Amino acid sequence: MPTQKDSVSVCAADAAHSMRLQPPPVALLDKYKGQDFEPIYSTVVTVSGGEAEHGRASGVARSDDGNLDVNLRLPTALGGGGGGTNPEQLFAAAYAACFHGALNLLAAKKKIPVLAATVQVSVAFGRDPVDGLFMLTADVRIHLPDVERRVAEELVRSTERFCPYAKMARNGITSIVALAT
Repeated sequence: MPTQKDSVSVCAADAAHSMRLQPPPVALLDKYKGQDFEPIYSTVVTVSGGEAEHGRASGVARSDDGNLDVNLRLPTALGGGGGGTNPEQLFAAAYAACFHGALNLLAAKKKIPVLAATVQVSVAFGRDPVDGLFMLTADVRIHLPDVERRVAEELVRSTERFCPYAKMARNGITSIVALAT
């Protein structure tokens, strides 16, 4: 019997064969009933230090499939010269893209048109008053023109519970840090 992962993979493969970009299948909304985390997609991004041998100041971020190849630069607000993207921008883009996608999936399932929807994520890097070191904050703003306010609020709350980036921001993330062998 095909699993959810199989049906999602088949739908993704079908979409890849057609040259027209398509949203992901609404089948992604089907509940998973397994005991353990079941990865559907994974990626690897490697950051090297670049000219200054410092990933944040002069690094290069490259994905294992070659689709991401970004020069990282320290923003002027942190004493750098700017001229490239930084981790906070990448995180804000990822969070906004995931939230926007989740919002659209939920809206499609409920047959709510969300044309011209936008998700704006502001990420701030700053000092943590608890330990005196650093932390991030994120402010997520959703614009849903032409959607009645009550319906829009319900859709945003549902998306906040569904979006893995929102869940990560609220609950944390499983993260294993280890020296490579």
